[in-house]
This record gives sequence, C-alpha cells and structure tokens, in this order.
Amino acid sequence: MKKKKWLLLSLVCVLMLALAACGGSDSKDKSKGEDTKKEKVDTSKLPFEAKNDGDSIEGGTLKVGLVTDSPFQGIFNWELYEDGNDKDILDYASNSIFDTKEDFLIADTGLGQLKVDEDANKATVTIKKDVKWSDGKPFTIDDVIYPYYIIADKDYTGVRYDADFQNIVGAKEYHDGKAKEISGIKKVDDYTMEISFKKVSPAIYSGGDGLWGYAAPKHQLKDIKIKDLIKSDAVRKNPVTVGAFVIDNIVKGESVKFKANPNYFKGKPKLDSVVVEVVPSSSSAAAIKAGKYDVVKNYPANDYSAIKDASNTTILGRPELAYSYVGFKLGKYDTKEGVSVMNDTAKMNNVNLRKAVAYAMDIEQVSDVYYEGLRTRANSLIPPVFSSFYDDSLEGYKYDPKQAKKLLEEAGYKDTNNDGYVEDPDGKEFSIKLAAMSGSDKDEKIIQFYIQNWKDVGLKVELSTGRLIEFNSFYDKVQADDKDIDMFMAAWGTGTNPSPVGLYGKEAQFNFSRFVSDDLTKLLSDIDSKEAMDLEYRGKAFRAWQEYMSEQATTIPMYFRTEIIPVNKRVKNYNIDYLNETELQDLELVADEPVK
Repeated sequence: MKKKKWLLLSLVCVLMLALAACGGSDSKDKSKGEDTKKEKVDTSKLPFEAKNDGDSIEGGTLKVGLVTDSPFQGIFNWELYEDGNDKDILDYASNSIFDTKEDFLIADTGLGQLKVDEDANKATVTIKKDVKWSDGKPFTIDDVIYPYYIIADKDYTGVRYDADFQNIVGAKEYHDGKAKEISGIKKVDDYTMEISFKKVSPAIYSGGDGLWGYAAPKHQLKDIKIKDLIKSDAVRKNPVTVGAFVIDNIVKGESVKFKANPNYFKGKPKLDSVVVEVVPSSSSAAAIKAGKYDVVKNYPANDYSAIKDASNTTILGRPELAYSYVGFKLGKYDTKEGVSVMNDTAKMNNVNLRKAVAYAMDIEQVSDVYYEGLRTRANSLIPPVFSSFYDDSLEGYKYDPKQAKKLLEEAGYKDTNNDGYVEDPDGKEFSIKLAAMSGSDKDEKIIQFYIQNWKDVGLKVELSTGRLIEFNSFYDKVQADDKDIDMFMAAWGTGTNPSPVGLYGKEAQFNFSRFVSDDLTKLLSDIDSKEAMDLEYRGKAFRAWQEYMSEQATTIPMYFRTEIIPVNKRVKNYNIDYLNETELQDLELVADEPVK
C-alpha cells in the first residue's frame, strides 16, 4: 500500500526512553559488564516483508497487540485525536483521502487527487465517485470540506489549528467569528473542491501548507456542536468510516473490535474482523512467544533480545518516521492568543545550561547496551528517512562530560558548598525537575542512568513527581506546561511531511518547549516558502534551521529509531515497506489461530 500516514502531526505516543541506574560517580564504568557485550542488531538485515506458505482460510480475525502501559484514550476522529495509541487503532478505519509515493509525496492513487496551481496559490482536490461510507451513505466532497470547518471552528478543542492551517485564505477570519464561511474553501461540485492559500510551498505536496488529508462524515457529525464532538458517540463509540474496517465493539481503554467494511471502495476485506488489544510492555514478549497475537505494534526496541529467537514470529524492521528528544520548558502556551510565550526567568532559560545537560548524556552507551543498535544517537531534528533534507555532517551533542562541566562553570553554575551539585549563579541551591514516562523496568533503569550522568557533572536532576509518570498523565502535564516540569523526555512521530512548522512554530500547540524567536519564525518560513520550490534552496533552509536549533539547544535530539514489528507465522503476507505496504483488504491468514 502506498502509505497513507501523511498527516503532518501524527503525534506518536510520547515514548520515554530510559537507561540503567548506576551508583557512584563512575556511571560509565559501572554499567559495563555482560550487557555491553550484546551483539548489535544489523538493522539492514531486518526484512520488510513476512511471507508464510499455506492455503488461506476464509475470513478469520487478525489479532493485534498494542504495546502500552496505559489505557488508550479512545478519541477516534482524525481531527481530534492526539496520541499514537489512538492513531494506531484508527489506522484500521482510516478516513485518509491521499496515498503517498516516493519521498512521501502525495500520489494520485487514493480516494482523492491533488492538483496544485503554484502561480495562483490554489489547489484542487477531486475525489472518486460512487464511494460509500460504512453506513451506506454516499461519500461526497462535503465530507472533505467539513474537516476544515471542524478545525477552524472557534470552539475546536483539538491541536491542529496552527500557523500552517491559518495559511488557508479565510480560515483565521472564520475562527475569529469575522466571517460565516472560510472564503478560501469552495465547493465546485459534489466531487471537487478548490482551496486558496496565502502561499503555496513544496510542503503542500507532502500534506502541508494547511492541506488536510482526511474526510469526516458530515451526515453523522453536522448536528453535533464542535465543542461536544470529543465526547460524542460519533467519536467515542460508533464513528463512520470509508476505511477497510469499521468499529464494532469497544472495551474502554482496553480493546477495539473491527468488522470488515462491505462498502470499502477497494473491495470488502478478506478478513472478517480485526481485534486490537492493549498489552503491557512487561508481558508483550511472553504474549508473542505464546502465539497470542498476529501482529504487535509499538513493541519496545529495548526488549528485542526477548523475541529474536521466537520460532513462531518474523521480526520486521524499518526506519521510523520519528525521533526521541529532551525538551526544556521555556514558557507557556497562551490559549487565548493561540501562541507560545517565553518566560525570560524560566529555570532552563540559559543556553549553556541546556547544552551542558546534552553533553552530559551518554546516549551512545544507552543505544548500544539497551537498544542493541535499534536506536542510534540523533544528530538533528530531521530523521535520516527524509534523505533529501537530513544532514549527516551535523555533529549534534556527543557525550562529553568535560565540556558539560566547562559550560556550567562559564554560565555561573558552581558547586560552592562541595556537596557534589552545582548551585545557580546566585549561589542558591539548584535542581532540575524531569518528567519522564513510566514503562518497563528497563525504561526506569535508563532514566536512572541519565540522572547519574547529570550527577557526574554536578547537576541535580529529580523526577518531577518523584516517580515516572503514567502515559496519559504525562501528556496532560507537558501540554499544560505544568510548573513542576523543567525538562521532559519524549518522542515525535513526524508523519510523512518533514516540515517542522507544526512542531516548532509560534502558533503550534505541539511546540511543548514554548521556544519562540523572530529568527526561528523566519527559518521556518524559509523552509515552506515559494522560493523553497527550488530543492537546493529548501535543502539549505532545512540545514540553517537544524543548525539554529542545535545552537539554541531548546530541544535536544536523542535517538533515531528503527521500528520493529513482530508478525506471527499464520499471517500469509505482511509488508511494511513504506512504498509497498500490504493493504488491509488484502490481509489473509493461513490458520485458525496464531502459531504458538
């Protein structure tokens, strides 16, 4: 399948990465031992595809394990969902209208086709005819237009009304109540719409510039107030879809059963149903080896060795459209104005302090010992999978405790009472509150290892709540700019659009560090400018932004990631290649139950 994950902000579960507790100041030496002798995974040899012989059974139920240590939120709407767990579930009932091709550019093979008039700053979206929703109602261009009105509504409760979306002519005026319609959105006929933008850049071909890539069933949602959508049955219990499967039953926070959509425009799926079930990280390996699941999503990379020899499973792997990072809280999000506002007196508002935090982290050792090569130290905020814009010549922050100590001293952070920890430049006791998410025992060890790293250079880092934070609570605290969080460890799923404006722009709610500056705004604008239609210009603009973000050190890249997907040998064919993924309607099974 030409992958449909093109959405600008596929907010992946904020994955916390953690490393091992080591007493004393010589953390690097004390963590050496048998674990450091683990053989690294050769990620180039991980297959994209699993093939299994045998005659296909008729129908059957695909059993999917979703690894998470928290219940899923259950926001089953593309305009409103916010975390990766809900997205992984929604993928089976996707309302995506665009497919993608090479370089993750929009293709013309999906429900919708995109044509762009660069000179006129306009785009035309045309959808297939004779398509039906899962409830049998006709699919029309009104269902493609309606999401724009959801996101632009003054009572919209989601996070996607940002600078990118405001690039649509009239979107801001509609949001502010100054217009009754979005002037830049025009219905041409039942299958065609035209969108006018303030500017068109290369980002539009990856789903940026404000272009939205999902349909919403207007006939189901139109009578629900926008502010009430998130708690409605149409979102929580029985959403209508144009995807391959439709939700049949939900056990809140635990599992979702899908049934085949007989109206799917590519043909009714060969499977009867799909069941997605939450499985804790601590028991995911045992569940795989016991044959409980056919496919496992979000399997922890730091537990690869537990399943690498499982005879009933093929482990697939691919570069992930994601990166892990450390973020520093530098301000708050002004919900009334819709912008991030920096706090000049924020504890972490010292660039040398932030750089010292970064240099103190022995990320390379974490990658080798705990991830066996499935994570590598990230040198920038653009993953290598975006080969046209990733720059491998950037240094990033390599482990250098001497440099960390030097930067702290230059910034006035000195240990004045010989207790092993630095005081702040005013001579007062100084500590940093870290928010990190709970997970497996290994995750907690990783966090404790980093805390020891920081202690080795004189930084006192404490968990903000005294412990690791449950997934959903973590999100709530970070997004609300909780006063007890100075820095946090998280991960971004980039989607297939490399443009960073939706994560780091002034209006972006996902800009969790709340760092803003005129220089940053200009650099982001350059990436998605008319001039950036020239690939060389855009490449230089990406480079300039990456260098600037590295120098400011407000978001420190930690890991680039290899995603591993265990697939049981009763699945006939399962391909995860971004350019050739197995389509859901074509999935088949060769046995009544997963192979044990």
